[in-house]
Amino acid sequence: MTADQVKRAADAIAAEGTLVAPKVPTGLRRVPGGVDALATEHLVVNMGPQHPSTHGVLHILLELDGEEIIAAEASLGYLHRGIEKLAEHRRYHQIGTLLDRADYVSGFHTEWAYSMAVERLAEIEVPARAEWIRALMSELNRIASHLLWLGTFGMDTGAMGPFLYIMRDREALLDIFETVSGARMMFNYVRPGGVVMDFPLQAEPLIRAFLDTWDGYLDEYHDLLTGNEIFRPRVKGIGVIPRSTAVAFGMTGACLRGSGLPWDLRKTRPYGPYAELDFEVPLGTTGDNWDRYMVRMEEMRWAARLARQLLDGLPEGDFTAKVPKVLRPPAGEVYAAVESPRGELGVHILSDGSDVPYRLRLRSPALFNLSVVDEVLPGSLIADAVVTVGSLDIVLGEIDR
Repeated sequence: MTADQVKRAADAIAAEGTLVAPKVPTGLRRVPGGVDALATEHLVVNMGPQHPSTHGVLHILLELDGEEIIAAEASLGYLHRGIEKLAEHRRYHQIGTLLDRADYVSGFHTEWAYSMAVERLAEIEVPARAEWIRALMSELNRIASHLLWLGTFGMDTGAMGPFLYIMRDREALLDIFETVSGARMMFNYVRPGGVVMDFPLQAEPLIRAFLDTWDGYLDEYHDLLTGNEIFRPRVKGIGVIPRSTAVAFGMTGACLRGSGLPWDLRKTRPYGPYAELDFEVPLGTTGDNWDRYMVRMEEMRWAARLARQLLDGLPEGDFTAKVPKVLRPPAGEVYAAVESPRGELGVHILSDGSDVPYRLRLRSPALFNLSVVDEVLPGSLIADAVVTVGSLDIVLGEIDR
């Protein structure tokens, strides 16, 4: 377009008395409606994707009136790796390494969900010992995941000290994971049919030493944060998610139980050895950041009790079933899910009878939990938005998969 054409277009717009509004995402606006009232221009701010408070490469577009959030929109995709598509070109035994890199904070749960789906599809009977080992490592992994969340959540509210103590306990758990699986993060330990190697004898004293001190350490965290007069006002009554809203957005895990709905797959749809174990499901009442915090704190206490039950009752026998080196499950589809630290983590596989899945989809609980921010953040302050997003316990590797 030439300079004359630009000038003519501008003159035509001016003659019509219209203004071209700047492009902003759906639901956001720069200036409040109404031309007769005194109006203050709203500020559109990008929070993330490279910002520590977003817990990864998450981008949230905020419309602000001063420090109050008027509208919010979360956008994803900054960490997309194409795990689900890559799985269509990997044999069934090779996919576990991909899924370890989805929810990289709780790999035992992702591996278990995938293995359970393959086992149902191929009708593989898993030995009892393998199931108990899976549950034991998953409960320890639940504590490790919640500890990482607790440390970063405290930092979101301005508390730096607890993070340092929390890393001490998490390191002890990673030492246990390394002893059992050979890895501290990307385990690839749970395989279709069982686990890759038997539970080592040297791991038991490490686990018992951790469990013997855990309740005392958890009480210390309550002293540092729960009773803190600065921490409590930052989370109580903030980021309220009513039960109906949580259900409407498909939320699961501590986010849903914090809103008062007792949905935990270990109780509602028991898998592995959970039907034989004695434990309770912590619940909240209000659905605010405080309730989600307290639910996870109590979940860590119960996870330690479950780990002790699993260790005491670990049965003898094989640690894996006899599985062909190249798996070719019959044509069909299957869905299997576990209760991960973030909620219902499911794997849906569609098989065409070959040695690779025709389709594989991961149901990310963190994605469903994150989707509520557009509904919950408006009306709160920008500083409270950081705490609310932190209370959801998102892992972007699982969301951008």
